Amino acid sequence: MIGLGTMGRNFLLNVAEHGVPCAGYDLDQQKRELLLSEAAGFQVTTAADVKSFVASLDTPRNIMMLVPAGPIVDSVIHDVLPHLAEGDLLIDGGNSHFTDTERREEMLKNKGVEFIGVGVSGGEEGARHGASIMIGGRPDYYERVRPVFEAASAKVNGEPCAAHVGTGSAGHFVKMVHNGIEYGMMQLIAEAYDLLHSGFQIRDDKAGELFARWNAGDLNSFLVEITSIVLRKKDTDGQPLVEKILDTAGQKGTGKWTSEVAMEYGVPIPTIDSAVSMRQISARKAERVKAAETLGVAQDIQLDETLGPDMIHFVEAGLHLAFIITYAQGLSLLQVASAEKGYDLDLAEITKIWRGGCIIRSKILEDLREAFTSNPKLENVLVAENLLKTIRNEQNILKATVKFATAADVPCLAFAASLNYLKAYASERLPANLIQAQRDFFGAHTYQRIDKEGIFHTPDWDENAVGA
Repeated sequence: MIGLGTMGRNFLLNVAEHGVPCAGYDLDQQKRELLLSEAAGFQVTTAADVKSFVASLDTPRNIMMLVPAGPIVDSVIHDVLPHLAEGDLLIDGGNSHFTDTERREEMLKNKGVEFIGVGVSGGEEGARHGASIMIGGRPDYYERVRPVFEAASAKVNGEPCAAHVGTGSAGHFVKMVHNGIEYGMMQLIAEAYDLLHSGFQIRDDKAGELFARWNAGDLNSFLVEITSIVLRKKDTDGQPLVEKILDTAGQKGTGKWTSEVAMEYGVPIPTIDSAVSMRQISARKAERVKAAETLGVAQDIQLDETLGPDMIHFVEAGLHLAFIITYAQGLSLLQVASAEKGYDLDLAEITKIWRGGCIIRSKILEDLREAFTSNPKLENVLVAENLLKTIRNEQNILKATVKFATAADVPCLAFAASLNYLKAYASERLPANLIQAQRDFFGAHTYQRIDKEGIFHTPDWDENAVGA
């Protein structure tokens, strides 16, 4: 392992705990010493320089990097490459952009060294005790390290949450989409929290208790679970800690990457796009404060007196359906990318390994796995046979959630995007005919007709128009 920060050190300890001899390297001596102190009793060594580190490994070598994505990965490759031999394998376990993975794979192939991009989800806890691991690259090279990754992965019903998801840069592409779905789910949870807090005046302890109750049901998931914990955390003065955290959300770019790629491939993912937009809006804190004072249009809450805690169940069910819709958007992007890039993705396998270890793990994923197992060519999980009843039952509840949020002046961009994606996807007719007519009017872009075959252009739109 090159890179002995939080993720790299814990992943290596995880592997070592499963009886695999390991070596670690980091420029920072303190990090090397920390690894050795925590690895007491395991077969773990370190080295003070790259040359001796590489020389200590059996050939053909399997070397994993867990360093920050970007130029640092290229720097590590530059430093280690002169010491590698033909047949050695380099593995990038960071959050690299899939295009960087493709570039590095091609460059190293010319040097006789194989390169695999691996998505690792689960944070520090997952790295140490079991992550969800999405592996790309050549299948034969994956087989060399498969026992290690399966051992280090989370397990659900005895099944490892690690798999070869596709060739080339598929590992990092799938991890990117995973993170995009994560963005969407987190924004939906934040909007549900805002509905409880600002709409129903349910404060943090009680809101935390509600999320804990929801986590015991259909919404069972890592993100709902940690939300229940976060909302009940007290600061040193006994007040809710979450209330003292500045409302500006950070982002490392993977959500934006997902939106950019979806736009390029023509795949609609409005819930994920909305989540990215809301983080960007949140970052404009000073502007928002001024706008709130000037416009006075937000959070002007006038509750219907008939609404109360008894009605909160629709937020739970609305959130459940919005989660399904968010997964559906990300999975539809994976399907299109698989065809575009020749990944040959197995969505049943991907939903299987997302069930444990990763940030978006949830009870819903078992239903999604069942859907793709029954029909691998399923165009969208929203039409999966095993989900139809749930979607039909909960779509009006999601509509009620959006309606209440609007009435209570609580922003709900992700909830609204989820509802409208469902409505648009399930619409036999959309008003795009008018858009096509407008495009033909001002740009002669042509159109198709419903009553005859062919491509048409109307040169005289303004002639004989009523009232023109």
